[in-house]
Amino acid sequence: MAGQALTARKVLVYWMDGAVALLALTLMGMVVTAFAEGTISVPHAVAAGACLAGTCGLFPFLLREAFDTRPAPSVRLVLAGLLAVGALALVPPATAGTGDGMWAMVMFLWLSAAVLYLPLWAAWCTGAVVLALTTATVALLTRQPWQPVLLVQAITAVLMSVAMWLWRWLWWTIRDAHDGKEAKASLAVAEERLRFARDLHDLLGHSLSVISLKSELAAKLATRAAAEGKAAREMADVRRLAVEALAEVQVAVDGYRTLDLDEELDGVRAALEAAGARCEIDAATAGLSPGARVLLAWAVREGATNVLKHSAATRCSITIRDGALEMRNDGVRVPAEPRGAGGGSGLRGLAERLAAAGGAVTAGPGPAGEFVLKAVVPA
Repeated sequence: MAGQALTARKVLVYWMDGAVALLALTLMGMVVTAFAEGTISVPHAVAAGACLAGTCGLFPFLLREAFDTRPAPSVRLVLAGLLAVGALALVPPATAGTGDGMWAMVMFLWLSAAVLYLPLWAAWCTGAVVLALTTATVALLTRQPWQPVLLVQAITAVLMSVAMWLWRWLWWTIRDAHDGKEAKASLAVAEERLRFARDLHDLLGHSLSVISLKSELAAKLATRAAAEGKAAREMADVRRLAVEALAEVQVAVDGYRTLDLDEELDGVRAALEAAGARCEIDAATAGLSPGARVLLAWAVREGATNVLKHSAATRCSITIRDGALEMRNDGVRVPAEPRGAGGGSGLRGLAERLAAAGGAVTAGPGPAGEFVLKAVVPA
């Protein structure tokens, strides 16, 4: 899921980079056209192009700086604003009446970045200043009434600024959703650790306290020859309590490590679908022994872990028949020959666990270009 969140961020940022590059090329084309028609001089064209390139070139850095947080206004933001004003002042005269409004877009581009840095009241004030400046420039160049020019400029400024703000808000929503899932998983792990620690405390606290007291009493009695029989009885109680405490710990650990196959299948389906992979399950588990169910649950968990961590699967199928598990996914990244289960520590541990119970594991790319995990246990 972390990879998906980073991919979403890159898509959002790179898409905006492309839009800015397209705007820059369009405005540069206006400068080149005006120069080719002889309506502006070489210094005029160079100055206009430099201001335009500076503003559009700084925009990707401004966007990345303000995409994850709301930073304070920086020197880079001020510099980009000054370059935008310079570009507006150097609008080619030949564009008056047709492209002047387009040329003013460079100011609105800067404004859309500035709103990511400024609080709401400051963004409104800055927007009013930019709107007044662009409206006055366009109205003077085109000799149009300022009222319709102001309306067009206001709509453009608001749309670009709101679109940029929504663009960042969309990323924040994606990021918070991803962080929420990670926090939920971490909380579940922490709760399970607390439960296990609480169970161990309840199981061992009393027994170890009694063992400590009886050991101390036995040590005192051992110094008295007449109390040797009583000391022996106390030490026998200590041994009995220690054996009972060990058995209770083993029961607790076994309960902690035991998996339920049906619950594991449901959990794996939810995890894979949350990661964007469609999961199809066809499992006949009714006739399996408790031991076989636990072993297959471990195999399902290990297989799902490999899909999530080491593949880019969009589809995964899980089939269980007569103690045989088969998991297939289409996320093979590098074709290779099918291999045994010794390639990774997780699969190696799974193979050892199943081998101890008389089962076996194989894993590797299949002939159809899918990764296949097979596990067989005594039914």
